[in-house]
Amino acid sequence: MKKWTVYILRCRDNSLYAGVTIDVSRRLDEHNHNDRLGAKYTRARRPVALIFERHFDTRSEACKFESQIKKLSKQQKERLVSD
Repeated sequence: MKKWTVYILRCRDNSLYAGVTIDVSRRLDEHNHNDRLGAKYTRARRPVALIFERHFDTRSEACKFESQIKKLSKQQKERLVSD
């Protein structure tokens, strides 16, 4: 069974983007190279780099954690990725 991953990317403009996937390397490639599959937010801020990932057993758990991340301030997100 594949693990769900919550990931955070650092964009070229130093902004942060959070997402959920079961294949981080594929998703990172899509964010950096695929205009159709990459997120609209990251398309204009390429290149992006993976700076954080945490694994979960279920999609539900991963989505709840992603939602918590999206509610954090930039400063709080920076602390999370530096831990």
